Amino acid sequence: MRTYQSVITILLLFLIMTDLGAQNSGELNKIAASQGAASQLLFSVDLAKEELIAPGDFKRDDECVVRGGMPNFFAKVSKGQDVTVAFIGGSLTQANYCYRMQISAYLQARYPSTRFKWVNAGVSGTGTDLGSFRIREQVLSQNPDLVIIDFAVNGAYAGGMEGMVRQIILHGQHTDICLVYAILAAQTKVYNYGKIPPHIEALEALADHYSIPTIHLGMEIARLECQDKLLWKGDAGSAGERILFSTDGIHPLKAGGDLYAAAIARGIEKMKGHYQMEKHPLPQPLISDEWDIAGMYRPSDIADFDVKWAAFPTGGSKLRAFNGWFDSLMVADEKGARFSFTFEGDLFGLFDIGGPEVGQLEVWVDGHQIGLHKSQSGGFQPYQMVAENHDNILLNRFNSYCNNRYRGQYDVIKVPKGKHEVSFRISPLRADKKMILGPSQQEDIDRHPEKYDSSKIYLGRILLRGTPILKIAGKEKG
Repeated sequence: MRTYQSVITILLLFLIMTDLGAQNSGELNKIAASQGAASQLLFSVDLAKEELIAPGDFKRDDECVVRGGMPNFFAKVSKGQDVTVAFIGGSLTQANYCYRMQISAYLQARYPSTRFKWVNAGVSGTGTDLGSFRIREQVLSQNPDLVIIDFAVNGAYAGGMEGMVRQIILHGQHTDICLVYAILAAQTKVYNYGKIPPHIEALEALADHYSIPTIHLGMEIARLECQDKLLWKGDAGSAGERILFSTDGIHPLKAGGDLYAAAIARGIEKMKGHYQMEKHPLPQPLISDEWDIAGMYRPSDIADFDVKWAAFPTGGSKLRAFNGWFDSLMVADEKGARFSFTFEGDLFGLFDIGGPEVGQLEVWVDGHQIGLHKSQSGGFQPYQMVAENHDNILLNRFNSYCNNRYRGQYDVIKVPKGKHEVSFRISPLRADKKMILGPSQQEDIDRHPEKYDSSKIYLGRILLRGTPILKIAGKEKG
């Protein structure tokens, strides 16, 4: 009888870990749709305006796994030295009160003698792949003392996460790192069974390898939901006396963000006790070191543009909401408008702005127009380069999220490792925007067809996993 019950328990846990621990298509669509405007990279905390959270008395030994802790952060704050704290993640990081502002206020109040510099490198709807491309420009350029990373609900692609960790250590071995894990709805059940969601287990393996502390943000929330003291998704009327965590099942309201921040505060308090500066070692990669050389570049720094392109400052323009990421864009709206660059590596791509008027690009590699096939590997979705006569030969910058709105977006293309000459050209073929939007999104395009009747490109950054090769006075310079 006991053996039979054990088998049933194992099967039940398996179903929970596979079905409930994974992201469903609805959740993924909500995360992708959350891509929007930029936030300013630096932010401030006004303690006079913030309601301070308390760590609370929730206890579970594995909520925070200390490992190597944050010795350099504590060494500096114990002496009242200046400290820079950077947050990098998706929409939960970018938004003010999903936890970022609460934990920043908590730390600023906890260590009043320290002058903090705060960095918000959250980009909604994006994962660790783009994070690995942008961490150098948006985070490491600020010389942080502590980097808090949160991509658990954004695919949690472990290869990109390792790339960010390794880039941080390569930049400065005294920079502390802490991984925090936000959750999706069904994962509360996984925690209530004493387990960890499978995609987070992969990140825990990385944390073990690099001796990085981690904090699970959803354990107390799971317990409160089990006790019927918290409603994960709903409205104030349906919540009643319960804490309303969110209205969409992903992004916490301030009350839910307070619970996330309290978990981080408990973890930070648990890590206290070591106040000596330490170098973080860089071991051999667990997965790969191929993301060590990922980066994003200002287009004008590495690419050649024909006369159809022009620099477009975002400040004061209709795209000023993206000034936090791109102070200037390269813009063109004529068929055949071309730009090109040369690099050595195996991935290239674009980080740009989508909107009603954007168009499609042809892609040329080493003198040949290529076809594109979308692939997926563990949460990473690059295009694969295929033969020119493939059905899809265009990189469309308009998608179903561009209906009457502007959004940050990116795509990358994988090529064989080596040196490549890459060109993009605006296609003379107009995207079928009505078909892309579908029947439910026809109203704006029917009322304002002129907004969509264009093939404009708003290029913010070029993404490379590799090294740009610059041409100077007729010569190449790596």
